[in-house]
Order: sequence, then C-alpha cells, then structure tokens
Amino acid sequence: MDDDKVFKALADPGRRMLLDRLCEKNGQTLGQLCETMDMKRQSVTQHLGLLEQANLISTVRRGREKLHFINPVPLYEVYERWIRKFEEGRLSLLHDLKQELERKKT
Repeated sequence: MDDDKVFKALADPGRRMLLDRLCEKNGQTLGQLCETMDMKRQSVTQHLGLLEQANLISTVRRGREKLHFINPVPLYEVYERWIRKFEEGRLSLLHDLKQELERKKT
C-alpha cells in the first residue's frame, strides 16, 4: 500500500464525498456521480483519477459506460496501521478503569 497516495486522496473533502457517494451506491457512472456533486465534470474526473491511483476505487467498463466501485482494502490497511494500535491502548485503559471502579464498589 502507498500510504502517501491514500492520505493525499483522503485529504480532499471532494474526494471524501465521492467515496461517500460510492459507499451509498456502488458502481456509479461519472454522470451519476456528477449529479450529486457541486463541481464541474472535469473536476470530478480528476478527483476520481486520484482516488483510482490511490487504489481507493476501481473501474469496470460496461459498454460505453465506466462504472466506479469503492475499494475498502486501503482504508482497512490505514485502520490497521494507524488507528487500531491506538484503540487497543485506549480500550486497555478503559478495562483497567472499570476493574478499579468495580473493586472500589465492593
């Protein structure tokens, strides 16, 4: 995984909104995505290109149409690498706090 490409792609609110739209309804065409975005078709195309370079979306041709699909794997890899380890520590602290509070009750 290329973390830099993923983080760069996720840094832009327009690209995050495109991912949200694909999460709501996967397999949309450029035209369908443009209908829900407040930006020009060329801008949407550029954003989709960056998302594809970051492997956050994939495309499939169906006749003349190009369908866009979200790829959650890079997001999961970011979670595994950068988020999960912080959650484990926090959950461990909450567990210890719970144990301490329960001991004080008795």
